[in-house]
Amino acid sequence: MFRRKLIALDHHSPDNFSINDEKQVRSLVLWLEDQKIRQYKVEERAELRDIESPDWPKAFQKYCHDVACPLQEGKMTEQLEWLLGFAVRLEYADNFEKYKNMTSEEVSKNTVKAPKVVSSNPLDNMDFESNEFKAGVNSLAKLLEVTPHPDHLVTLRALSRLVTQRLSTEALENPDSALPKGKPFPILEADLGFDTGDYVMNQAAKVLRLLYIHDLRHLQTQINECIVAVQNLTANPKTDTKLGKVGF
Repeated sequence: MFRRKLIALDHHSPDNFSINDEKQVRSLVLWLEDQKIRQYKVEERAELRDIESPDWPKAFQKYCHDVACPLQEGKMTEQLEWLLGFAVRLEYADNFEKYKNMTSEEVSKNTVKAPKVVSSNPLDNMDFESNEFKAGVNSLAKLLEVTPHPDHLVTLRALSRLVTQRLSTEALENPDSALPKGKPFPILEADLGFDTGDYVMNQAAKVLRLLYIHDLRHLQTQINECIVAVQNLTANPKTDTKLGKVGF
């Protein structure tokens, strides 16, 4: 939890710091005071410098009070977190001219980068904002007779839902199971139950309400399937009669 701040402060070993090592914690507090915060004069840091002393916790609490740490009664981890944030603020203030015009590219060069993972999945290398991709989505929407949305990614989600429900292997093998049955619901004529004062808003609210009910029904179906699966496991338990005993 402290690694990013330690990296920002140019700590010598941010990856090896352990909050569970009391000696490391004490050394870090001393390092922050010596290198970044500088609340005390050099000769006034003797008590903090004696990290082996049993009285060091008292010196640390006094130090937190002197730097106006608001967590006077907090845990040491919380106080150390505040001290790190305080040191970062001081570091930024001391080097304001250096950081104020720094671009994201320059920041990325000064931060530790995660190892690059090479994926064999061709979808990971696609540019979903390219004109070719947008044109492909719109062409597929036209082919499947889906009204395109101004946001091509929204259109893509609609196409995904249509393909999953209507063009899956199960749906193609049994088309009747995928086609909606019954009479169309007169949604625009239904009673909303409240009035927004605007006709268009009322109609939009009806659509949203129907979609919400649809999601609830889907969730209820999944819950019922879970209940049935559990009942199948518990309703017919298998017993080993060889383990039974008769009499006392």
